Amino acid sequence: MLKIIKYVIYDILRNKILLFFTLFLALMAFSLFMMQDDPSKSLISLMSIVLIIVPLVSMIFTTIYFYNSYEFIELLVSQPISRKAIIMGEYFGVAGSWVLSISLSLGIPVALYSANATGLILLLSSIALSVSFVSLAFLVSVLTRDKSRGIGISLIVWFFFSVIYDSLILGILFFFSEYPLEKAVLAMASFNPIDMARILILMKMDISALMGLTGAVYKKFFGSGFGMIFSTLVMLLWILIPVVFAQKIFKNKNL
Repeated sequence: MLKIIKYVIYDILRNKILLFFTLFLALMAFSLFMMQDDPSKSLISLMSIVLIIVPLVSMIFTTIYFYNSYEFIELLVSQPISRKAIIMGEYFGVAGSWVLSISLSLGIPVALYSANATGLILLLSSIALSVSFVSLAFLVSVLTRDKSRGIGISLIVWFFFSVIYDSLILGILFFFSEYPLEKAVLAMASFNPIDMARILILMKMDISALMGLTGAVYKKFFGSGFGMIFSTLVMLLWILIPVVFAQKIFKNKNL
């Protein structure tokens, strides 16, 4: 499996798309920090960009890469290598490449301009968000053999978590405003990795007052030590569960 991981990382690092994305994100981060004197305002702007771009590019890139590597995967399947080792080698190779990309593109500017707990949370949340969407992309890719359909499903998944899910929550809060929904709001936020990353960053910035009553609920729960542990475990589940299902499906899949 280690040889597969090394090959995948080497293959991806030669990919101009990932290199371009890393340089683009780094340039964007440096520009935002240099344009404003207050690092916290720059982090808010950077967070807004990261929460949209990182999940989208991570998922689409991973989906396309998986389908482009299908002949290589079929070759590995014909060898005396377990399917679990093949799919996990591919996964760790792709995920490791994205961890490296995010760490460089965001880690360097954050270390130079905002070397504090808030900057660290932004970096770690971005990495976790990227890896979680890599996991979702692997699950989508093993579910269907058709490349165009897989890319379409990946776009739908990203659009759902980025736009539709928050709209559904707002609709529920509006129609059931007369009922106590504090615990329900916390539960609903856990079912969206983008929301979890956003909440973690905003809580560390201590601007929950700007989010109204919902922000006060988030601050009370996620601002505590238990809340931080809970949110970390939720993000880990978003990483682990899709890839576990992808592995099980790939193990019995007829290539």
